[in-house]
Amino acid sequence: VKNHNDVGTYILILSLSQVFGNLTLWPYLPKLVNSPKKQDLHFLKHLKPSLALFVPQVATTIYLAVNKTMLWQLDTITAAGYYDYSDKLIKIVLAIVTSAGIVMLPHIANLYAKKQMAAVKSYLYTSFDFVLSISIPLTFGIAAVATTLAPWFFGKSFTSVNSLLIIEAPVIVLIGQSNVIGQQYLLPTKNMRTYTASVVIGAIVNIILNIPLIILWGVKGAMFATLLSELVVTTYQLIMVRHIFKFKKLFTNIRAYLVAGIIMCIVVFGLNIITRPSFINIALQILIGITIYMGMLCVLQPTIFDHLKTLKQQSN
Repeated sequence: VKNHNDVGTYILILSLSQVFGNLTLWPYLPKLVNSPKKQDLHFLKHLKPSLALFVPQVATTIYLAVNKTMLWQLDTITAAGYYDYSDKLIKIVLAIVTSAGIVMLPHIANLYAKKQMAAVKSYLYTSFDFVLSISIPLTFGIAAVATTLAPWFFGKSFTSVNSLLIIEAPVIVLIGQSNVIGQQYLLPTKNMRTYTASVVIGAIVNIILNIPLIILWGVKGAMFATLLSELVVTTYQLIMVRHIFKFKKLFTNIRAYLVAGIIMCIVVFGLNIITRPSFINIALQILIGITIYMGMLCVLQPTIFDHLKTLKQQSN
């Protein structure tokens, strides 16, 4: 892929990589899954819940595509490219936070099926606290190294992505929270309407805010629209579960994480200013940031350490 004429080749490479990636899983299936009997297959039974899961995915895909299209129409195609690159980098970091949801969803669904609601709440409180403990430092970390990370990662011509990363960084915390409430609680406990409504409302808010904000501030306005829409999604979900979970318990350690994150951010940002952009320097800044953050948590002693010890004992 060398220029704009190779779009077809680019699409083909992406499509085939997905196909081959999935095909590599098939040889292991016969060892793990028995061949189903035709009389045990009930496609229509699972069609409705599958469509319910499909709607949020469609809403998310559409609003992401609309963001770039609106930027292209109301600003420039270059601005749409800057938005896309910033969003991709944030999503790479976000995968660290949301991976917990993949593990927790079947576990919580199993507890819910057994009607062990006390255990469901206990796991959700711990999971929410854990997500805050890693999403907050990741947010501050991205903001601290943004001025050198974007040019190093994408090239010197992408310095405009610096400010976009800083604006979008809080999305890591917001999506982390909505992932716990949505993916780890609403879906396993069959609250599909609430989950779907939150995603659709977020998409609508994003599209509505895009028009005035892009006209006023261009690509930065689109980033603010994305940030505000994710805030709406998270706020809506928290409001809907307010009678089930105590907010004080959900956010019990947030002060400790914020203090540790801010101190880490100040130090790393200072190092980022005085050092030259390179892989080694960025890696060192990340390592120093992790050390400072963990050191501050050891001093502040949030209850996350006790929760993790309890989970480890239960798993053993």
